[in-house]
Amino acid sequence: MLPAVAGGIVVAVALPIFLLAGWRVTGWAIGAVLWLGSEALGWVLTHLQRRTGNLAAAGVVAFGMLFRAVGVMVVVFAVAVSDKWLGLAAALTYAAGYSAALGLQLVAYYTGPKAGATA
Repeated sequence: MLPAVAGGIVVAVALPIFLLAGWRVTGWAIGAVLWLGSEALGWVLTHLQRRTGNLAAAGVVAFGMLFRAVGVMVVVFAVAVSDKWLGLAAALTYAAGYSAALGLQLVAYYTGPKAGATA
């Protein structure tokens, strides 16, 4: 949950940067909605995985996680085809939130307790 909060903070901080730089807020909004939707889908898939322990559910979760990335790429590509600067702004906003969340997840993973160790 903490990595998602960090990503959300980064996306929120990007808004004043867009406003101060005079960039189009629409690009920020598209990127923010993509990031939020991707995180929401990830949360749903993570909770689905915890509730079911069978192989079919694992396949659904894996396909869903792959779909998250492909879905974001398709939307950003479609936006970039219509307006390259709008697509760039959306991609940068999404990438900033995603990078912050991923970075914090990696830090938590590598600094957390060893697998199989008792607390």
